[in-house]
Amino acid sequence: MSPLEQPGQGSSETSSTAGPLRAEESGDRVIGVGPWVGEWPEGDHWDEELLAEGDRRNVVDGYRYWSHEAIVADLDRRRHSFHVAIENWQHDFNIGTVVRTANAFLAREIHIIGKKRWNRRGAMVTDRYQHIRHHPTVEGFVEWAEAEGLPVLGVDLFPESKPLEAYEMPRDCVMVFGQEGPGLSEEVRQAAQDTLSIAQYGSTRSINAGTAAGIAMHSWIRQHAEPSRAN
Repeated sequence: MSPLEQPGQGSSETSSTAGPLRAEESGDRVIGVGPWVGEWPEGDHWDEELLAEGDRRNVVDGYRYWSHEAIVADLDRRRHSFHVAIENWQHDFNIGTVVRTANAFLAREIHIIGKKRWNRRGAMVTDRYQHIRHHPTVEGFVEWAEAEGLPVLGVDLFPESKPLEAYEMPRDCVMVFGQEGPGLSEEVRQAAQDTLSIAQYGSTRSINAGTAAGIAMHSWIRQHAEPSRAN
C-alpha cells in the first residue's frame, strides 16, 4: 500500500480526535510528529513504538509511523529502473550527498566502487532505505553491469562526452560519478557506453560531484518518471 493511499497521517482525512500530534501543535519546533492521539490505526505497516513515542525520522509525511521494513518494502515496489554508481578511492565526502539524492529520486540501487567505507553523514540516514552494493574493483562492477544488461553511462567532462541536455537516457542504465577533483577513472571511461557532460556557463572548470549527480539523475526523471507517482 502506497503512502499516498494512506489516510490518517496529517492529511485532510485526519480527524480532530485521532491522528498525529504535530510538533507545531505541541508548541515545539522539532521535526516530525509526536505520539499518535486517539485510537491507533490498524495495519501491519505501523510501528507501535513510533505511534506511542512519535516519529522524528527524515521521512515524508506519508511514511510517518511506518516501520522501517514497511517503508523499504513500499519503496521497492515503486523504485525506478536506473542505478547510481560512485567511485570511492579517496573517501569522497560527496558520496553521502549522492546517496541522499538517489533516495529522493528513488534509484533502483546504489553502487560503491572501490573502498567499502564512506562518510554517511551527508546521506542523512537515507542509506537505510536504499539497497547499496559494493564492488571492490571497476572490473567487477563492469562485469556486474554487463550481466544485468545495463549500459554504463559516465558523467564527466571528457572531449568525447555528449551533452547531457540533449541525450536520450536509456530507461535501464547505471550512471557513474567520479570523485571531487580527479573525476572518473580511466577504467570507467573506457567501459562506458557513453560519457555525458553538463553544460556550464561560468568561470569554474567543473561543478561539485554531488551537484552533478543530482542534475544527471533529474535528467533521467524528466524523461522517464511519472509526475503523478511523486510523493
